[in-house]
Amino acid sequence: MKKIVVVLFMGLMALSLQAQEKTAKIQFKAETVDYGQIEKGSDGIRVFEFTNTGEVPLIISKVSSSCGCTIPKKPEQPILPGQTGEIQVKYDTNRVGPIRKAITVISNADTPTKVLKIKGEVKAIDGK
Repeated sequence: MKKIVVVLFMGLMALSLQAQEKTAKIQFKAETVDYGQIEKGSDGIRVFEFTNTGEVPLIISKVSSSCGCTIPKKPEQPILPGQTGEIQVKYDTNRVGPIRKAITVISNADTPTKVLKIKGEVKAIDGK
């Protein structure tokens, strides 16, 4: 009887270890978006596309930027395995000068914190 209990216990432990190995994985098409040179007041919206390459739904719990001039928007629904999603970023293009900002993504992925970057330069229109 003791042997049966030990074998069952070992089997349950093996199953629980396998269940813990299943995770969501986030794979971005690109981790940096280059705005290039854009004019003041132009469209500041860009998108980071990603795929859940894991085995469980990907839940993005928080997306934040390094300053108030950059507003990220995360997906509200879980991203199922194999599906794609996007994180939208809006930069305030009324600020003339170089763009160097970081966007931090927190999720249930195997790498729970990911830092994305935007770069570029906003030029004044006709030197104004």
